[in-house]
Amino acid sequence: MHDPSESATARPDDPTAVERAVAAVWRIDSARIIATLTRVTGDFSLAEDLAQDALLEALRQWPETGVPRSPAAWLTTVAKRRAIDAWRHRERHDDRLAQLALEIERSSDAAADAPPWDPDEIDDDVLRLMFIACHPVLSREARISLTLRVVGGLSSEEIGRAFLVPTATVQQRIVRAKKTLAGAGVRFEVPPREELTGRLGSVLGVLYLIFNEGHTASGGERWMRPELAVEAIRLARVLSALLPREPETHGLLALMEFTAARFPARVDAQGEPVLLADQDRRRWDHGRIRRGHEALTRADSTGRGRGVYGVQAAIAQCHAVAESLETTDWGRIVELYEALSGLAPSPVVELNRAAAVAMASGPAAALELLDEIAASGRLRRYHLLPATRGELLRQLGREAEAREEFTAAAALATNDRERERLEEKASG
Repeated sequence: MHDPSESATARPDDPTAVERAVAAVWRIDSARIIATLTRVTGDFSLAEDLAQDALLEALRQWPETGVPRSPAAWLTTVAKRRAIDAWRHRERHDDRLAQLALEIERSSDAAADAPPWDPDEIDDDVLRLMFIACHPVLSREARISLTLRVVGGLSSEEIGRAFLVPTATVQQRIVRAKKTLAGAGVRFEVPPREELTGRLGSVLGVLYLIFNEGHTASGGERWMRPELAVEAIRLARVLSALLPREPETHGLLALMEFTAARFPARVDAQGEPVLLADQDRRRWDHGRIRRGHEALTRADSTGRGRGVYGVQAAIAQCHAVAESLETTDWGRIVELYEALSGLAPSPVVELNRAAAVAMASGPAAALELLDEIAASGRLRRYHLLPATRGELLRQLGREAEAREEFTAAAALATNDRERERLEEKASG
């Protein structure tokens, strides 16, 4: 049998070059590798383990043999051979083993030079992998960890750093998630049409949570983790290409693009937060704004109306096209928040609507809405409620009350930079 290492490139002089090559191929092709192995073996947990084993083998062999011309093909072939070894060890000489062996034999001559997928096409196997990683039987934390690991190609260490949890915790979540999926008998398939909407909502929700953690970190010293948001955008682009007739895939992508366009202006040179009113809009990423317009147009072209993400994208679009805070179409934004409240009623939506009302109709009208939310107790642990009340009270000249609200907001904030900013307002 032809060995995949035979078509290797020259051996690197620097051993770290191999590590970089391994990291790069895993980042780019891990989803396809694991998806291919899952389809072949019929076992997602086994496929992920086989891919990891192949990765370790690459780290062992490539410093000696050099990096193959097609690293993804090498990893996939090695992983398939490991699958055969595992089945032989368990004495499972069944039709699956015979078929797999035949497949490897037929593809062995090309294995080192071409991956087992069309590099110009986004394989449906990746879509199936997304639906597995975001399956509703898993907890939210497990879905996020598994998606970033098997679809995003991030290591457990990277995921742990991003969400400020120990690497061991991430690893435990992934192990438990794979056991849960195996116990539930989750199949490697896109859900049937009657289940697609609900299951797609889980996938979109996970990507949105990842993006939001990048937009405003839930804890730690950094206000933002843009690398995490960029990863969510990458995965959303893959999903929108795989499901072009689903308007919400494009709606979520548009929302992310419009929002991420403001990232270059959201922090100053010292990493301190810069709020929308103070941002230099010349620093906004107009390429992202253009891509946001395109994605929202694709969502509308499906003719199925805008969903929750599409409406939020329209709100973000209003900000993106405005030349200043004052020239923003706040009346339109209020209308969109009212529409959003009808689609997905929540106190957070009402809080955002109140902030838009403040710009459109003045702080007094908005304060009445916030008082209703506060009286309901629904956001009593959410720091942005007292923070927003503090801003409105300060605009109304009620300085002592405003400082009390900012103090309360600072006590609830979990992000260090945001807490510092609120404490400054409380003492100002």
